[in-house]
Amino acid sequence: MNINNVNFVVSAVSPEQYPGESIPEFALAGRSNVGKSSMINKLANRKNLARISSKPGKTATINFYNVDNTIHLVDLPGYGYAARSKEDTKEWGRMIETYLSSRPQLVTTILLVDSRHKPTEDDQMMLEWIRHYHEYVIVVATKTDKVKKSELEYKLHAIEKTLKLTEDDLLVPFSVNDNEGRITLWDMINQMIDGIGGDSY
Repeated sequence: MNINNVNFVVSAVSPEQYPGESIPEFALAGRSNVGKSSMINKLANRKNLARISSKPGKTATINFYNVDNTIHLVDLPGYGYAARSKEDTKEWGRMIETYLSSRPQLVTTILLVDSRHKPTEDDQMMLEWIRHYHEYVIVVATKTDKVKKSELEYKLHAIEKTLKLTEDDLLVPFSVNDNEGRITLWDMINQMIDGIGGDSY
């Protein structure tokens, strides 16, 4: 897998601001501070492509990243931040649903959950949104390096059970501090690109 050029494209809040390219898009959804920016950096093999905020809930836009003019990685705004107002939460919901329902370039939406904790009600709601728009769900369990190896299998089983994942769904352990999950995710992305007749890595 050779990634040569990766760059930030645009931050958008409405369809008029989305990129005009027709290349496939892979969106990342999850709670604030679940590690979406870190995962984008790891997938792209770049340290500071996506800015990692020390303040949960700071990102309130849809951020697009171009990978070799082949795909867009799309960072959706994080949810579940308690300090966000009800109006902000409603606006977030409208923004996400508009993107999921109207973007023809969207191939799939990957849900990120923290492997250390049981998925929240917000995670379950997001999974149902994703399931409504896609045939199956890909869930990434982040921060696996922070879980004891003896506990990881139990934690992953709790995620599967809480989210009611089916045999068609996929659960991928992921860590930014090693290569766990990175190659697996790129393999999945390549298979989906091949399925729609695009160029893969």
